[in-house]
Amino acid sequence: MSTITLSTCQGRAIAPHLDALAQLRIRVFRDFPYLYDGDLDYEADYLARYADCPRSLFVLAFDGDTLVGAATGMPLTDDLAEFRAPFEQAGIDIGSVFYYGESVLLASYRGRGIGKAFMAEREAHARGEGFASAAFCAVERPDDHPLKPYDYVPLHGFWRSQGYERHPELATTFHWKDIGDAEETHKPMVFWLKVLR
Repeated sequence: MSTITLSTCQGRAIAPHLDALAQLRIRVFRDFPYLYDGDLDYEADYLARYADCPRSLFVLAFDGDTLVGAATGMPLTDDLAEFRAPFEQAGIDIGSVFYYGESVLLASYRGRGIGKAFMAEREAHARGEGFASAAFCAVERPDDHPLKPYDYVPLHGFWRSQGYERHPELATTFHWKDIGDAEETHKPMVFWLKVLR
């Protein structure tokens, strides 16, 4: 990570980087398994939720002045109903959960410890704010999906190595437009959790 610098900010302090973050999300999430056919209007709405939340966290990775990676998080209580509902239905106190929105990193910067640094920064923040656990959800695509690359390796091993456990009983759906589709469709998402205390 010798050429990479990490910085963190919260809430509206992300404003100078919102355009770059939107472009980065569109670029990274275009790949399998998300296949996200993103647009800047959707990104503006999505990122506004984090920017407008004073308790949100952004971890930014820069190569010089260029944003090459980012990770986000916010208290689950401040996120959308689609993400809160599985926890509420399971009887889990959503006030105790810090939710990770995403981790995006350009492919050429992977394998250099940046993903681990993203996890560590968010966990440290969540612990410092008194959260009992951290959670994120990931899309689940069928093994025979026609756009799945032959050399695709899911991130499950990495997430487990960082102490996260898949909880198939905590599932939701979220919608976006896939590459090549005419309209948005709902995608199955499963949550991964780590106990922080």
